[in-house]
Amino acid sequence: MLFDFAETKTENIYKLLTSTIGPRPIAWVTTQDVDGTVNAAPFSFFNAMSGNPPVLAFGIGGRGPGDVKDTGGNIRRTGQYVINLVSYELAEPMNVTAIDFPKGVNELKEAGLTTLPSLHVKPPRIAEAPVSFECERLVIVDVGIDRAVVLGKVLAIYVRDDCVLDKDRCYIDTPKLDLIGRLHGGGWYSRVTDRFEIPRIPVDEWPARKAKAAE
Repeated sequence: MLFDFAETKTENIYKLLTSTIGPRPIAWVTTQDVDGTVNAAPFSFFNAMSGNPPVLAFGIGGRGPGDVKDTGGNIRRTGQYVINLVSYELAEPMNVTAIDFPKGVNELKEAGLTTLPSLHVKPPRIAEAPVSFECERLVIVDVGIDRAVVLGKVLAIYVRDDCVLDKDRCYIDTPKLDLIGRLHGGGWYSRVTDRFEIPRIPVDEWPARKAKAAE
């Protein structure tokens, strides 16, 4: 069935996107305003865009015209933020930080979470998160009256010690991170526990494989 977005309501476009694109990794973003106030919020329109330079992108949806939430405002003013990833055991605290609290409320405190200092940026990382990316803003692209996409360069990454297999070779125990992804509806998520491997096919092996498959 075809859904022509030119004839589809905005709320239904959102439903179609979130119901078909998933699981989506969650950017649990910590920012710090110029007055020192720390904010934390999760965003599921998020992924890695480049390895060299290392660039992450996430989308912010506001609450009204001209609004890109506290996260967007803080990044516009300071240019710095930390993207933390969400493990299965942190799903409930993450959900608490998604509550639409009034400005000035410490979401991390409400969720019973703690912070640790970052190396290169002022905003702290979430201490309990298995992975944290320190980022500086590259560009903010306004894609609507209350929507923005933030692209940032990663300055450093923290990975929980027990999830690092070999520091020198940068081998990470990805399954042990136990990350979750966002799915459809008001509260569906996915746990990264069901995996399968398909090795890449060298180009010089493809003719033989193709011929064998045709037998």
